Amino acid sequence: MKTYKRLSYAERAALCTNHMAQQLFSLLSEKETNLALSADVTSCAALLELADKLGPEICVLKTHVDILTDFTLVFTQELVKLAKKHQFLIFEDRKFADIGNTVRHQYQQGIYHIADWADIVNAHSLSGPGVISGLAEVGLPKQRGLLLLAEMSSAGNLINSDYIQKTVRMAEQFPEFVLGFIAQRKISNDPWWLYMTPGVQLAEGKDTLGQQYVTPTKALLENESDIIIVGRGILQAKDPLLEAKKYRQAGWNAYCAGSKTK
Repeated sequence: MKTYKRLSYAERAALCTNHMAQQLFSLLSEKETNLALSADVTSCAALLELADKLGPEICVLKTHVDILTDFTLVFTQELVKLAKKHQFLIFEDRKFADIGNTVRHQYQQGIYHIADWADIVNAHSLSGPGVISGLAEVGLPKQRGLLLLAEMSSAGNLINSDYIQKTVRMAEQFPEFVLGFIAQRKISNDPWWLYMTPGVQLAEGKDTLGQQYVTPTKALLENESDIIIVGRGILQAKDPLLEAKKYRQAGWNAYCAGSKTK
């Protein structure tokens, strides 16, 4: 496998053939933030308030629309407006995991119409390449992007090294649609894949339900991820905006330190 020096976000954007990867790497470089907010709230108003207040600090807003108790398509229109206003991308953390025909309908139709407003979605590779083909039929014409779940931050998950490498090989079959991975670390030397790491807090630890936390420095500097996903570390703070600024600075400092190490 070829090896590469550690490149900047801007340099990696120039190497990408995937439209969404180019867009996101460029956004990271230009906005100088690698912070993704996991906005796990249960009302549309609360989510829109977070998006408006914290939008200037983040590169990606991660949603779970199926936990919203008052979801409407009008909400998604307002969310897209805020994404444009504050220059962040919308990532619906749907974790598709079914046959291609089923996920195609889940992505395009139903009550959520995810493909109409989410820039990025994700999927498990467990069900095989058909899940990517089905999603690509809908997402590619809209220039959307897909992340594959290569690793998880929960204790006791069943993912092993063989699964991870098979997930990478599956991604390589669909470079026009797959932009990267949900992972705890860099899992390929190819510089055009983008990595998002969940379970990030300023102090390492775990919660009562098996979530294991790593620091921004460990995720971005040691494990060579690209984007840190932070939820409760910000949402449960007394001042979420101030805390988001702390995570943004910590993440950017770790990225800058990493760019000097190779």
